[in-house]
Amino acid sequence: MADHDKVIRKGEVRMLLQLTNQLQQASQCLRERFLNNQPPENIKDRNFFEMVKKETEPLFELIEKWEEEALATIKKRELLLHPQQIESTRENFELIIMHSYYIDVKSKRYMELQQAIDYVLELIK
Repeated sequence: MADHDKVIRKGEVRMLLQLTNQLQQASQCLRERFLNNQPPENIKDRNFFEMVKKETEPLFELIEKWEEEALATIKKRELLLHPQQIESTRENFELIIMHSYYIDVKSKRYMELQQAIDYVLELIK
């Protein structure tokens, strides 16, 4: 492998690590939101929906980018995880995004999702 290829690969892994750190920070913020807020009075409230959409759009983009980078890294055999772990983490993260705003699951279930996400993110670091 040429030195140039090594530099590119290190850059790709670095990007995955940065995205993983961002996901961990976002996950912590979502956890705080879940624990410290009440459910909306009316889940059909258009203003609430628009606020959630605006605030969560960057999170959905982040998890999508993270999944792409993680799967590409796995494909290159630079990360020893199963692709299903990455896909499940994305699904779990998308669930906690919504549960953090709508507060519509029991705390135990929410924390189980968080723990599953944290486990995979720590494996990457």
